[in-house]
Amino acid sequence: MNIANRITLSRIVLTFIFMFFLFCKGFWAKTAALLIFILAAFSDFVDGWIAKKKDVVSDFGKFMDPIADKILVLAAFSAFVQMHLIAAWMLVIIIARELVITSLRLFALNKGRILSASRAGKHKTAFQMFVIFCILGFINVKEVYLKWFTWNPSWEKSFRYGINILMLIVVGLTLYSGISYLWQNRKVITKI
Repeated sequence: MNIANRITLSRIVLTFIFMFFLFCKGFWAKTAALLIFILAAFSDFVDGWIAKKKDVVSDFGKFMDPIADKILVLAAFSAFVQMHLIAAWMLVIIIARELVITSLRLFALNKGRILSASRAGKHKTAFQMFVIFCILGFINVKEVYLKWFTWNPSWEKSFRYGINILMLIVVGLTLYSGISYLWQNRKVITKI
């Protein structure tokens, strides 16, 4: 197993560590969750860069890289639903898209074809990670104010409004990238 694939797999391990700290109470735990998420998200860039630079792009990497991304992103959004920061219907749309696309990729793999992530899918994932970073930033700012200052409930309303707008964009990109991926791979679908 090459270094790029090890980095990809480490992202899955980091997801569990991220979730542990996210659900721990206190400022330091939330800060650790934010830093671990940043490290996991950065690993997505690093594994691809190493694979291309060292010319070690593999079928395993093409398949597992998007899976590791999905695990990280879906874990974070699931946590945010549980924390009442995003609406459950948004998560359902994101999960449905991922299930459909992953099923298509597994079907293609069964037929001996590897379907790589599309450009729209990569942009969608990058924006999802940006939004997760913003939400984690909100959580950390709130923890700072709760610990050392005074938290104004009107700020929370503004933050939640901003989160809702960002999540509506995420849902739009998710639907667009899913439809686009299905259209690009329509020849695989017609053989089902």
